[in-house]
Amino acid sequence: MPEVVVFGAAGYTGRLAVAALAQAGRAVVLAGRDRGRLDELAGRYPGTRVAVADATDPASVRGILRPGDVLVSTVGPFVRYGEAALSGAVDVGAHYVDSTGEAPFVRTVFQEYGERARQAGVVALTAVGYDYVPGNLAGALAAREAGPDARRVDVGYFLTGTGQGMSSGTRASLATGITLPHHAYRDGRLRLEPAARRVRHFSAPGRRPGFSIGATEQFTLPALYPHLRDVNVYLGWLGNATRMAQVASYTQPLLLRLPGGRRRLDERAERALRRTGTGPDADARAASGSLVVAEAFDGAGRRLARVDLSGVNGYDLTGRLLAWAATSLADGAADGAGALGPVQAFGLDRLAEACHTAGLTRVESPA
Repeated sequence: MPEVVVFGAAGYTGRLAVAALAQAGRAVVLAGRDRGRLDELAGRYPGTRVAVADATDPASVRGILRPGDVLVSTVGPFVRYGEAALSGAVDVGAHYVDSTGEAPFVRTVFQEYGERARQAGVVALTAVGYDYVPGNLAGALAAREAGPDARRVDVGYFLTGTGQGMSSGTRASLATGITLPHHAYRDGRLRLEPAARRVRHFSAPGRRPGFSIGATEQFTLPALYPHLRDVNVYLGWLGNATRMAQVASYTQPLLLRLPGGRRRLDERAERALRRTGTGPDADARAASGSLVVAEAFDGAGRRLARVDLSGVNGYDLTGRLLAWAATSLADGAADGAGALGPVQAFGLDRLAEACHTAGLTRVESPA
């Protein structure tokens, strides 16, 4: 019987995924480099076992997998540590799921491992969580409702409530990836550009700004709806500081050329990497939530459809979606092979049902 292996199980996101898997009645393999922390976690979940592997040693990752298993990777920053798990799973013939939100790693999965995964007969699912499953769902629903006249889909990610906060892993990912290229899908093709080059406002409710980012929607939505010419994804976490992020997008390359600029940025990233495994506690997560908006437009810019999804805190949502995707893959419920988006892998209606169960529900859109 296929096993679900959670790599990085003792980390913040890993623990949330393990808890969601246990709640679903799934025994898992707890994997990571620190046996002491893994043994401690295993004591809370009867029936689990421990496997030691290190993201800096791809052979050790391959050694904990068998063909047909499912590897859930929560080991980040993914641009630094993620490829060992990805390559290990594909090489062995195991399905792969991760929790990244990093644009360069998303491109690595689709562009460098998609064909390898397809030939191996396995599914590679990247960014399975708050970023970027809700946008895939909302964007696909909006495109379906808009019909063949849709030419552009815009997706916006926002936070709600008062208990907002980032995990140490999210901070480390931002610190290590801040200067790396993002991507966009414009005029029918994928192109590279820095994050935050564009700013858009959504009524969500009120007028909320977001800055452009590279996500999975730019890969997956055009594959589902070939008539789309533009897919844009915006991050609306910064509120009134969004324009500052856009200014930084233009000025940062200049600052990096100054003496010591690159060194200072690298030092900041290393400090962030030393503080991993922590994040908002259950009370803080319960006080916050998520909101994702997708709008579809025709070629003249007329809005044809809008979908709003509201739900639980993004970290809780991520843990539950990772558990659902891994269980579904282990049970043989996915369609196709290769680097897929969640709609491609599981179907739009089934994904909508799973997201609803995880705490993400469609709500009425503002006029």
